Amino acid sequence: MNKKLLVTGSIFGILGIILGAFAAHGLQKLVGVDAIQTFETGVRYQLYHAFFLLIIGSTSMVSLKMKKIIFYFILFGVICFSGSIYGLATNVLSAFNFKTIALITPLGGLFLIIGWVLLLVGIITNKVN
Repeated sequence: MNKKLLVTGSIFGILGIILGAFAAHGLQKLVGVDAIQTFETGVRYQLYHAFFLLIIGSTSMVSLKMKKIIFYFILFGVICFSGSIYGLATNVLSAFNFKTIALITPLGGLFLIIGWVLLLVGIITNKVN
């Protein structure tokens, strides 16, 4: 499980840097300033959670069972939150109207919050000091 957390965190980090560079250099020719700022919000939260997964994968303060649960909440949270933000920010470039699935964004945010709460619970309930 630790390796899965570290690999996923690394992939989120790599993609976050690539998408951030795209927003800074390529996207500005295609969409407005507000859309770029929205896109960068998705990048920022993806990168926060890349570090989150790297930290979780490197600690022994949370049980493996709890790490697995946290992993899935963060994975789906980033996909739903950041992914939907990327779609909404670039909506004018796509034939698909991402506004029809805009409710996925707060659901993804809720998954991310639950992941953090589970981390807190996992640390508090851990018997090892």
